[in-house]
Amino acid sequence: MSLLDEIKVKAASLKKTIVLCEGEDKRVVEAAARITREGIAKIVLIGNEAECKKVAPHVDLAGITLIDPLTSDKTEKYAQILYEARKAKGMTEEQAKEQAKDRTMFGALMLKAGDVDGYVSGACHSTANTLRPGLQVVKTAPGIKTVSSCFIMIAPDKSNPYNPDGVAVFADCAINIEPTAEQLADIAITSAKTAKAIAGIEPKVAMLSFSTKGSGNDDKFTQSVPKVQEATRLAKEAAPELALDGEFQFDAAVAPEVGQLKAPGSSVAGHANVFVFPNINAGNIGYKIAQRFGGYMAIGPVCQGFAKPLNDLSRGCNVEDIVATVAVTALQAE
Repeated sequence: MSLLDEIKVKAASLKKTIVLCEGEDKRVVEAAARITREGIAKIVLIGNEAECKKVAPHVDLAGITLIDPLTSDKTEKYAQILYEARKAKGMTEEQAKEQAKDRTMFGALMLKAGDVDGYVSGACHSTANTLRPGLQVVKTAPGIKTVSSCFIMIAPDKSNPYNPDGVAVFADCAINIEPTAEQLADIAITSAKTAKAIAGIEPKVAMLSFSTKGSGNDDKFTQSVPKVQEATRLAKEAAPELALDGEFQFDAAVAPEVGQLKAPGSSVAGHANVFVFPNINAGNIGYKIAQRFGGYMAIGPVCQGFAKPLNDLSRGCNVEDIVATVAVTALQAE
């Protein structure tokens, strides 16, 4: 059984309820039906029956809960939750009533209210429009100030000696463009949690750089090495129980012979399976190299750092991508 299949099976056992915010999108309606049919999660689809049947007339909507914010008896309740969350920012009650009718905001408010266990959107909305409601009402988990993302990277087989589990976690490849040391520390800690909860591996976190333990230095230029060194210190201080070290070049992080040479005494060097990139340039390039040259499957981006599970789809997603994201979201809600 593949890791993705294992994730689906585990999600099905949890019986979580996930809201899909885009009932106007054919792919989302088809995915909702498939998820329901396969028992991966209970689905609340934001839309109305006529609209869903129009975009996907062949789909059986049995077992799916349809909710339209324009007619729901919960819209007023959610508007009050939104007002309480945003009144300090100047939002009026009338503005809250209007914004609560927005489908992505309505989904986030359902999550905030505890009426669903997780939220998935983004098939036809930008990342900003998908994540903004989460930031405004769901907010971040205790002790975490940074919302980030990671990819679960699944190897085509387990023959690579540098990745014996056949799975790794890459972060942050999609949200934070040039994270600070504090943000990198948050990304490391939340990525370790994702590795354990979703990928099912015991995390060994490598803070990546072009330098290993001070071998490189860019103090006069971009200060990226000191940033990763500081992030490593902060992450260790915040989560001393975590197997985490750095800064490492990638080969020192994954190859035991290189790790022993460049970072003797490190329990992570040469054995890492969670990789925190110094910025989005490195992360995005890195995961796509693994995809195209290494044949890895990339599940994600998986959002991290929210107080409750909230995930963003790519606008280029297909039905299988949506199904996988819902399954991952269900595991995050465990």
